[in-house]
Amino acid sequence: MRLSSAAAMRPAIAVTLALVVSIPALAAGLRVRDADTIVVDGTPVRLQGVDAPELKTRAGKDARRWMVNFLAGKSVECSLNGERSYDRYIGVCHAEGQDIGAAVIAAGHALDCRRYSVGRYRHLETPAAKSRIRRASYCR
Repeated sequence: MRLSSAAAMRPAIAVTLALVVSIPALAAGLRVRDADTIVVDGTPVRLQGVDAPELKTRAGKDARRWMVNFLAGKSVECSLNGERSYDRYIGVCHAEGQDIGAAVIAAGHALDCRRYSVGRYRHLETPAAKSRIRRASYCR
């Protein structure tokens, strides 16, 4: 399925689910839930392979604030893999060509979730993040 922010576009069925949306980050079409979940044009997207701290923690609040600032004024594009986690689709998103998951991990606000990233982001983890953020048990 391919979705676009344009109201005239209609979903089309395909084997692979892909969401491709380009919108300004501050527009009503983009919202940051936390450092590993964004809502693009009403579609919640869980960043594949990103293990971010929960919002109830100080690290989680800091990570969300970083994500809001990082995405401010940028266009976002997501490719979904067809899987879901709760109400969210799973995918890799880019802000003006930069992998958002890689950026939040390299900035020290999240860790690589090897189970879902296959280690794609492991080399980007910072020593400070590894000592400060507790890795989710499902990511070990």
